[in-house]
Amino acid sequence: MSTAATRAAIQPTIDATLGAIFLGHTFACVVYGIVVTQVFMYFRNYPGDKTWFKWVVVAILVLSTSDQAFITHILYHYCILHYADINVLFQAKTTWSLILQLTAGAIVGFIVKSYFAFRVWRFSSRNVWISGVILLLTVGQLGLAIAYTIEAFKLPDVFAVHELRTLGTVSLGTGVATDVITATALCYFLNKLRTGLASSDSLVNNLCAYAINTGVLTSTLSIATLVLYNGVQGINLYFVATYFILSKLYAISFMATLNTRRTIRGRGTDAQGGATTNNTNMFHLGTRLPSMAPTDLDRWDVVYPPALMKTQDDHQTQDHPQELHYNSYYGRQDK
Repeated sequence: MSTAATRAAIQPTIDATLGAIFLGHTFACVVYGIVVTQVFMYFRNYPGDKTWFKWVVVAILVLSTSDQAFITHILYHYCILHYADINVLFQAKTTWSLILQLTAGAIVGFIVKSYFAFRVWRFSSRNVWISGVILLLTVGQLGLAIAYTIEAFKLPDVFAVHELRTLGTVSLGTGVATDVITATALCYFLNKLRTGLASSDSLVNNLCAYAINTGVLTSTLSIATLVLYNGVQGINLYFVATYFILSKLYAISFMATLNTRRTIRGRGTDAQGGATTNNTNMFHLGTRLPSMAPTDLDRWDVVYPPALMKTQDDHQTQDHPQELHYNSYYGRQDK
């Protein structure tokens, strides 16, 4: 067979394998950029958060970066190191980076889903049953992902991943179930916190919409991966391309939850005293992390009491009243 005929014969396979990986890598780069931006915004806006929580954010960034590096290595291996090497393309030996990429993505999903299980636990007044189910599914999916990793190292080539279809399908299906249950539980328990006040009910609607949108986005991509994994016949890696993006979507949903605290602070999102009441100050985000940086506390008690301003207007000609600290002024009044 001539070289031209050989290339024509393998072209469809290249489009469905390397082509799919290339497209997945391209979109994953864009999503990874969003993750990095969100992490930067977090450390800039929330320097007062607890140290252990900052380490969680760093862990997600490291895992997402490793995930992206593994994807890049796959392309480098086939497109640079073995450029135009027909034998390597036909053999398609499994690279370690392809397998570890799946594992890194699964760990990111585990961290994020565990966090959302904690949020459900807090919103549900510490209901261990529903939060326990979510956490059990989360741990179960991580276990399935680790089992998939172990079995994948035994495969003779990349295309043999379809032999692990049952294990992969159960793992992805567990992820979809976890997302759906989490979003449903959050919406249910949030709606139980309605007070009838327009401001608080509006906040409930916003939080429910966020929970639904997050669950729909990750679930849709998981279902798409399932369909491509099981429904498309022939030699292809379309499902791998969509999985490249999935783990980073979980990272984005986690970081977006942290970075929106300042926006909705003061609208009843921070629980006070560990108790939930019927006041508008009851819709917490599932954490007790401070949403106010130390720099935000500077001059918090600088006020202009009306009585002082009137006195100054009568006896002073300066344009601006003298600043007075709230505690010092009213401390003197009490004496």
